[in-house]
Amino acid sequence: MRYEFSNSGDAVVKAVFDTQKVKKGSLRFELQAEKPTLLVGLGDKEAVTSASVREVFFGVPGQLSNYEIKRPVLEGLEEAELVTAAFEGIWAGNYVFTRYKKDELADKRIETLCVPKMDALKEKLNESTILMESADFTRYLVNSRSIDLYPQTLAELAKAELEPFGVEVEVLGKKQAEEAGLKAFLAVSQGSDKEPKVIIAKYNGAGDAPYGALIGKGLTYDSGGYDIKPGEGMFDMFGDMAGAATVLGAVRAAAAAKLEKNVAAVVLACENLIDGSAYKNGDIISSHRGKTIEIDSTDAEGRLTLADALSYTEETMKPSYMVDVATLTGAVVVALGDLAAGAVTNDEGLMKDLLASAEEADELIWQLPAYEAYKEQYKSKYADLKNSGGFAGGAITAGLFLGEFVEDTPWVHLDVAGVTYRHDKAKAPYPMGASGYGVKTLYKLVKNR
Repeated sequence: MRYEFSNSGDAVVKAVFDTQKVKKGSLRFELQAEKPTLLVGLGDKEAVTSASVREVFFGVPGQLSNYEIKRPVLEGLEEAELVTAAFEGIWAGNYVFTRYKKDELADKRIETLCVPKMDALKEKLNESTILMESADFTRYLVNSRSIDLYPQTLAELAKAELEPFGVEVEVLGKKQAEEAGLKAFLAVSQGSDKEPKVIIAKYNGAGDAPYGALIGKGLTYDSGGYDIKPGEGMFDMFGDMAGAATVLGAVRAAAAAKLEKNVAAVVLACENLIDGSAYKNGDIISSHRGKTIEIDSTDAEGRLTLADALSYTEETMKPSYMVDVATLTGAVVVALGDLAAGAVTNDEGLMKDLLASAEEADELIWQLPAYEAYKEQYKSKYADLKNSGGFAGGAITAGLFLGEFVEDTPWVHLDVAGVTYRHDKAKAPYPMGASGYGVKTLYKLVKNR
């Protein structure tokens, strides 16, 4: 979908603030209008926000597809920020994943949204287009099944998508990972016949300035290992690399927008499967940082790969800040549901910046407490640490465990397990399947920091 400054189209989509005419949140066709006109109820004009506009306009493509309307004209919104939100809502509602199934409504999708001219709107819509395209790339990666998306193909897709924007993508194989001392990461990968890959995507827009590092969990499939998941819990584990997809999408956006910033995505990609070589409960392994880890659960594998990723990135890149993004725990879903990500940090300044960026992006993040006493839960009698702190406070202890592998760099851990994928149905403003959550927030953090 694209936008065009025009008042000529085959239908009208009109924002309405009169609740007597159209109930808030509802969509209704006006049959007596000169052109087909879809009325979009937004409620009290003084209470309207970009988030509420985005959510309601998400439903517009579904309504227009019934009439094969491809070029609607947007009316009734007078602020560039709200027009941009409507554009993003329509874009997300227009999205469909077509890798494995033909889009039955392909010839009925909106192709062009006609918008009015107003100050600063072109700049906002150009940036929004970049963000929506980058979120679509993230969605494509997360929605792809593990029979097709594994460490090698993830690396190939990252190169193909990012390099045209001037991003330098380096891919390291198993031998190089061994030479780099990524022992915890390699332990997780042992049960798979797919070679693990280290993917480093660097965008340089600021010369010699330090990089900001976005680190994504890259488990392209997670069976749970010998702590095997039940069938219903394993179905959507092709999406356990959503953190990786999100940071790659964010770097794509920064590069496409030509931000005058330096930012890198770091992904340690592998599968967590079972064979005679797989790591086991009770094993004690080492890590890039040199700390030993007792394996309390082979299904707490993501924190092992991220521990090495954080340590390796800090040592080799010396970034100005690090944010890791991971579908890490079911505990965060219990705590926050499917509306917000949970965050743990060692630096309140960076956390403040991330929360401000999330607010600007209309994406929800909740900072979790990080009391020292929680660290008692993952102490081991036989190793420096164990890789699980138990069920109680699981999202917090998982984050604090990662913090054990960060030295001085400002860092935030973002657990996105509840917000990156919805299997059965869409939930405005995100489509069914992969949501693309987090790309906008990370982009705005890079831009504003």
